[in-house]
Amino acid sequence: MRKLTIFLVFVSVFGTISILFAFFPACTKIQNNTRYVESIQIRGSDTIVNLIQAWSENFVKQYPNCNISVTGGGSGTGFASLINKTCDITMSSRKIEKKEKLLADIKGIKPVEFKIGIDGLAVLVNKNNPVSKLTLEQLRDIFMAKITNWKEVGGENKKIVVLSRESNSGTHMFFKERVLRNNDKNSNNEFSMHSLMMSSSQAIYDEVYQNSNALGYVGMGFINNGVKAISVAINNKDGYGYPNLENVMNGKYPISRPLYLYTNGEPYGVVEMFIKYALSDEGQNIVLNTDFAPIKKLKKE
Repeated sequence: MRKLTIFLVFVSVFGTISILFAFFPACTKIQNNTRYVESIQIRGSDTIVNLIQAWSENFVKQYPNCNISVTGGGSGTGFASLINKTCDITMSSRKIEKKEKLLADIKGIKPVEFKIGIDGLAVLVNKNNPVSKLTLEQLRDIFMAKITNWKEVGGENKKIVVLSRESNSGTHMFFKERVLRNNDKNSNNEFSMHSLMMSSSQAIYDEVYQNSNALGYVGMGFINNGVKAISVAINNKDGYGYPNLENVMNGKYPISRPLYLYTNGEPYGVVEMFIKYALSDEGQNIVLNTDFAPIKKLKKE
């Protein structure tokens, strides 16, 4: 009889715990199939930090028990964190590279990709700079130091201060492939050794803001009245496109790219909930409101 009583008590307690988890599933995920946590670690691209933070703030309002940490450092840093199991989600402004896939496979990591938006990569100059448009060829020559003075592209007789993201940045990689190599994978074109490598997109913005001779590239979400974004054309025969939402979506602006989130395997628990939120109409409207192009047609609010 005593054993039966103990068994019933155990069933009662276990049942209560099960009910509690049934009623409070939001913002929990199983880690290593053994314990529950209430946090998400997100690392990677500086380009989409503001977007991810906006998602996180709204997500936490719906699930207040969640704790979401968002850290930049570049797409390469994000993939390294995913491979080393120090983050749950990698945010990236480029696709995962072959060498990263191989390293992930060695460590038993299975990266799963989610396209979450489209970005136009804006070329910024100081707002007092008279230059307002450049071709891809002119940009390539500037970043490879074949053009070194603003007067060579219609500006003043001043040396161009060239700013670039560091090599672990997805923005750096995309700009190199799209502009310096013009999508020619066999090209060996590289940034000039005179280019100043900056730690973040914000650092490039700050330098352009205060330096009248500077030129750099950032996600178009950084465009505001403090600096000037220039129009870009594939060549002199094609029309110039300004980096805005309409031109990115219709293909008129030639420097645009998809944006991604990556997880280790198919997401579940709170990570799955966050990914679904990012791809929902509400999440994609936040993409639009942070100056990126959504990946699907949205209903008018």
